[in-house]
Amino acid sequence: MDNKRFEQRLENIPNHVWATISQIDELKGQWIAGARLSPQVLGRLKRSVLITSTGASTRIEGAKLSDEDIERLMSNLSVQKFVDRDAQEVRGYYELLEKVFNSWERLHITESAIKHWHNELLKHVSKDERHRGDYKKVENSVHMIDAEGNPIALIFETVPAYLTPKAMQELVEWTQNALDKRTYHPLLIIANFLVEFLRIHPFQDGNGRLSRVLTNLLLLHAGYLYMPYTSHEKFVEDNKSDYYLALRKSQKTFGTDTESIEPWLEFFLSIFLSQSEMAVELLSRENIEKILSPKQLAVWQHIEEVEEVTPGDIARLLGIARPTVNQALDRLLKLKRIERIGQGRSTRYRKLK
Repeated sequence: MDNKRFEQRLENIPNHVWATISQIDELKGQWIAGARLSPQVLGRLKRSVLITSTGASTRIEGAKLSDEDIERLMSNLSVQKFVDRDAQEVRGYYELLEKVFNSWERLHITESAIKHWHNELLKHVSKDERHRGDYKKVENSVHMIDAEGNPIALIFETVPAYLTPKAMQELVEWTQNALDKRTYHPLLIIANFLVEFLRIHPFQDGNGRLSRVLTNLLLLHAGYLYMPYTSHEKFVEDNKSDYYLALRKSQKTFGTDTESIEPWLEFFLSIFLSQSEMAVELLSRENIEKILSPKQLAVWQHIEEVEEVTPGDIARLLGIARPTVNQALDRLLKLKRIERIGQGRSTRYRKLK
């Protein structure tokens, strides 16, 4: 098995990429140190992310159901007949992602597991019955999809069907070994797995959706435990054009003497950094009553009730010493709960919208 091309892609990683990885890992540490959310809050967040991620991932591939449609759909599983293709795809994605969120510690990336998850992903889609869980038998190409679900541009050619089993074997074995031996930073290994998986496009349909489920699983195994509480898929959907462009720029170098996944790495890490920032911000919002002192909390609660206010007014109305008010305001600014308006004596503060 020739793994040199995978290793060459991960050599000479630019400094700005390492800087992004360092930021992500710092936020990862903040989440681990501060994650004391109640089971009720975690359950509510997970339910919300399942809806958001399912909607985003299926819409990237041309589905038209809104998050509200999906929430109604998944609330009535016992009576809903899934005859519509969008609804069938939604149910499969929701159920598989829920399994990953709930059981990720027992799920591991192998070829047989990937085939099984593909079957699970498409098990409600009648049109995919013949090929689900099996590698493709005919060629498939990747197209950009417009808002109506129609292909509008060829992004890249995929690995031929007859080479797909060998390509998948090499990719999965290299990824397993690299993660086990910690040969590279896990984010580099995961990024390479994803860009190669999407280049191979091993199944006749469902590759994009399955890749996003696998993203959640791989990142959970790498210790990014906030995946069930912030939606990775939503960041991809919101940056769909850049997503396709990054894939295209990287994959057009494959098979040459200068293979590079730098464009994909930059995209993948940039949206994951945003996701990580959202997770920590969410943590501070949910835990704000626990991380503020009584006087800081009083300042925060007052700002929540008014359009904007000066430090002097806060001190006067709450009977809190001005230096203490200033300390509270500095803390709330760092937590990104408030914003400063104006300067000098006219400085005011308001809740960050």
